[in-house]
Amino acid sequence: MRHFSKRALDIQPTGVRKMFDMAGDDVISFGLGEPDFQPPKVAIDAFYEAMKAGHNKYTTTAGLPVLRKRIAESWSELCPNLDESNVCMTMSGTNALLNIFATLVDPGKNVLLPEPYFPLYGPDVGLWGGEARFYKCLFENEFVPTIEHLESLVDEDTVAILYNFPSNPTGATITKKQRNELLEFAQKHDLWLITDEVYDRIVFDGEHISFVGCDDERVILINSFSKTFAMTGWRIGYIMSANKEAISQMIKIQYYITACSNDAMQYAVLEAFENASDYPDQMCLEFKARRDLICERLNSMPGVQCHIPEGAFYVFPKVDVPGLNSEEVAIELLKGGVLCSPGSAFGPSGEGHLRFAYTISREDIARGMDKTEAVLRRLRGE
Repeated sequence: MRHFSKRALDIQPTGVRKMFDMAGDDVISFGLGEPDFQPPKVAIDAFYEAMKAGHNKYTTTAGLPVLRKRIAESWSELCPNLDESNVCMTMSGTNALLNIFATLVDPGKNVLLPEPYFPLYGPDVGLWGGEARFYKCLFENEFVPTIEHLESLVDEDTVAILYNFPSNPTGATITKKQRNELLEFAQKHDLWLITDEVYDRIVFDGEHISFVGCDDERVILINSFSKTFAMTGWRIGYIMSANKEAISQMIKIQYYITACSNDAMQYAVLEAFENASDYPDQMCLEFKARRDLICERLNSMPGVQCHIPEGAFYVFPKVDVPGLNSEEVAIELLKGGVLCSPGSAFGPSGEGHLRFAYTISREDIARGMDKTEAVLRRLRGE
């Protein structure tokens, strides 16, 4: 009898996708974690010129050496000994996640993952027979985990821990002291430390605190150009580690997942590095203005508490509507013309929250917040 694999049947559509499928064309959308910018023009032009020049073929599995070298150089302040052999190009950060878990996780092993979470983390671990164990990142602690809670989850079958700062969905960042405590936890238990830093160039009021350069033997970086250069549809990212054996294993696995990354696109990314290096800062200034606007509006609404995030382009406010859970509140907002994501789509710890992505114009944010406030006041009987 024909059947489907357990891994396919176990994976369900995300709660974020459910809201998108319900939305009409006339809503103000805070749902999509995608910059509303185009890639730098020099990169678009370079993509076109590279295709005309014949860069339309297979590349090496690890990617264009000159681009990998440029990526390594961009991290030299934190880790000066990196070169192209420490970098593997991937078809997006999503591809990087799958590759890393395929390399590190055996059936019966477990990985510690943040909650609220990026929805792909858990299923990606499960695809390789591993167990996802979620550590809570709660509103009361500004969405940073406690070491005590991490200690309660780790055991002899734990092989890795993943950190995501700045965070999707919360926008949370960490201090150097918090970074060092989280690093020490991974070192104490001899865990691989996977650091998802795809929002590293969207940090508002301070410097990005990275795990790169902290531990050459265990740290594995995931990064992407989706947010850095607004290239979400290009699907281009990378894995980087000072541990050359880890990168060697991941390059080997990469061949069996996608063979290689897009040829011409890598030349376009290189051009962005060389001639549009300030582009992420320009986007960041606009995102900061939007953050300030949406946080001010949300914190003025009844039943809403919103931390002011230091990174990414999401807010994750607590929203109190008696008698309704986060999905029900999100559905009522959708009926009122506003698309956002229920906190429960990012795990049980997200219940009572909503996620708004401020990847739309300030004018649309203002209009969307007007509609949001009207719906919340109605639901609360005010």
